[in-house]
Parts: sequence; C-alpha cells; structure tokens
Amino acid sequence: MTDAPTGDGAVAAVAKAAGAASGVSRAGVIGISVGVLAAGAAAGVAIERLTVGRAMRRRARAELDASAPFGSLRGRPRRVAAPDGTELYVELDGPRPESESEPESEPDGDGSGREPLTVVFCHGYCLNQDSWHFQRAALREGVRMVFWDQRSHGRSERSRSYLAGEPAGIDQLGGDLKAVIDAVAPTGPLVLVGHSMGGMTVMALADQHPELFRERVAGVALIGTLAGDWNEVNLGLPKAGAKLFKKVAPGMVKLLGRQVDLVEATRRLGSDVAGVFYRKFSFGSRDVDPGVVRFAEQLLDATPIDVVAEFYPVFGAHEKYGALAALRGLPALVLAGTKDLLTPSAHSEAMAERLPGAALVLAEGAGHLVMLERPEPVDRELALLLRRAADFAGAAPLPAAVLDLTREPAAGTPAESAGEPAVDPA
Repeated sequence: MTDAPTGDGAVAAVAKAAGAASGVSRAGVIGISVGVLAAGAAAGVAIERLTVGRAMRRRARAELDASAPFGSLRGRPRRVAAPDGTELYVELDGPRPESESEPESEPDGDGSGREPLTVVFCHGYCLNQDSWHFQRAALREGVRMVFWDQRSHGRSERSRSYLAGEPAGIDQLGGDLKAVIDAVAPTGPLVLVGHSMGGMTVMALADQHPELFRERVAGVALIGTLAGDWNEVNLGLPKAGAKLFKKVAPGMVKLLGRQVDLVEATRRLGSDVAGVFYRKFSFGSRDVDPGVVRFAEQLLDATPIDVVAEFYPVFGAHEKYGALAALRGLPALVLAGTKDLLTPSAHSEAMAERLPGAALVLAEGAGHLVMLERPEPVDRELALLLRRAADFAGAAPLPAAVLDLTREPAAGTPAESAGEPAVDPA
C-alpha cells in the first residue's frame, strides 16, 4: 500500500480527481474546498444558523456594525521598526510616562521614585490589538499599557522578510516584541500578557532574552496558549479526522493563500458558514453577547487569507517548554477556557506544572477568545497579577481603580482566588 499524499501533494490529488470526475475548474475546486473545510470544522453547531432567519441575521449584523463600540478605544500611535525593517503599529495607553510628557507636565508615579508597571499586550493569530478591548477599558485609567499589532496583522505592515521569501516563525515574533519594548518601554518593570500566538511570542522572547526576564519582567500572563505539541491538538474532531486534517491542512492553506481574490470573494459569499465556523472555534458557550460575537467575526474577517497562510505552518514548529525556565519565580497567570478547541486547557495545565507558584485559572465553559467571552473574570485575574507584580518589583502602587478589580465578586457569584481554578459565572 502506498502512503497517502500530504501537503501540496494531497491538495493536488484532490483537485485532479475532482476535476477529472466533474470537469470543475481549479478555481471551482478551491471555492468548494473552502466551504467543505468550514462546514466540516463547524460540525455539531446548530444547523438552523445556516438556514433560518438569514435576512434577520444580516440586518442585526448591520445594526451592530453601526452601533457597537467594540474596538473603538484608541491610544497614542507609534511606529516601530522590526529587526527586518517591517513597520509595527503600536499604541500607548493609560498614563503618560515622563519620557512622553511635555516639559511643563508633572511626573507620574507615587513621588517615591518607584517606576510604575508597564503592561505589554500581545494578541493572537488572525486578530489584532483590538481583541483586548475589555481589558483595555478596565485598566486604562491607571495602568501604562502597550498594545501592538503583530507583523502582517491589523495596522502593521506586511512582513518584509516573508515577502522576500523567508518563512514566518514564532522566533521572529519574539524579536519583534523585543523591538517594541526597546522603543516604547525601555526602562521600568514590565508585565507581558499574551493570548494564543501572543503567548508564544512571549515564550520566544524568554528563549532569546532570559536576561530581560531576570532584570525587568515582573509578571507574565499566558492566556489560551501552549508551549508546544500543537500537532497533538485534535480541534474537537475525532482522532482519525484530526490526523487527516493536520496532514492536509498545511498544503490546503498554502494553496488558498495563493488565490487571495477568489478566496476573499468566497468568504464574503459564505458569511453564514464562516459565522458558524468562527463561533465554534472562538467561544465555548451559546449565551455570548451578539455584539461580541460580531466583533470577533470582524476581527477574523479582517485578516486576509494570505496572512492566514503565512502563519499557519509556524505552530507545528513551536516548541518552547524549555523557555518557561526563564519565567520560574516570576508572578505568573496561566488562564484558559475549558472548551478551548484550539489551545485546549490541558496545555495550560502542563505549562503551569512547569511554573511553580503560577496562578492556574480555568474558565469553565469558555472557548479560545476567553478575554472576550468572560471579560470580568479575566480582568480580575489580570488585576491580581498586576498586584503581585507590583509587590514583586517594588513598583509604584497600583491605582485604586485597578485594586478595585481585585475584590471578590459580589454575593451570589462564585469567587476564585489566584492560583486556583476559576469557575466563571454563567
């Protein structure tokens, strides 16, 4: 028996067979493939979402697009050059540090000379910095924050090295994060917060610059991410189906990335299918605010298929369990949704085992975009981390607005303490 074709070979075989059988054009096969992949990945989601009330859903989307404030928060824009020259879009939010202040303005801090924390947020794959909307809103009154769009994402420039023929990689993103820190937060204690690919970026930075974690990093949050073994994730599919998908997907995604105009048109025409796909892999519960669901759709839709193809291959090569050694002894938060299909919570548990003293928080029933699906518990856990980090680094005291977030939930709501699994209100 011969081995089944993989990668581009598998895609070519499927296209050839389909074309021979029905005379369908190459472009037609690609369009069909997009629908098949999306529909297959969305198996188990209520079928009526595809067939009932389509016009009503479209009207609701239009109303949400016109009125929802999600993603509207903006900071002070900066452009930072990555090591290969790619321009990274950065926004600074919260109180201005002295380096940004006008000469006549008063210095910030508590008057003791202790520098406040600077919190750097790193977003995930196919998202941008606006995915931190709720955390930005909760913390911006009292915390220095840095938000940035990873290369090729959001408002950042398309990766120059990739366009020149070099493959993308998580290690490259770690170098980008170092460039951002050097440019906009060159001094003072840091807290690094990463979701999904952003968490991998933080681990890559730890691998490359462990001295930064010894000297300046006062806390780390790894949210919905993993340190390796991506190829073992089954995406909620049966074992055989997951194995086949992992074998074929890289070549399929690569091929689709070469057909940008066709695929983008297909995505628009198949918005209902895409909506089911997005919801299944973004959220774990059915009662998510429709405005939040639509916001997530907009973030994902804004990522072109060629950017999807640029970064998809990097996850299988990501292996940074060794880099976690640089985080040991630091205040750390490891948080995941228990229904995360992309970075299952078992991976968070495995990371927490390697980080003694880390707060492991499992958000019951939440999916991959836990910071959008369960913003209040995530905000609280981040505030608790900031409190621990400020004490650890001897930083300026946190403002009352941040400390208020650390208070126990109101009566009738399950409470979680740092270091114990969280049970979110649902």
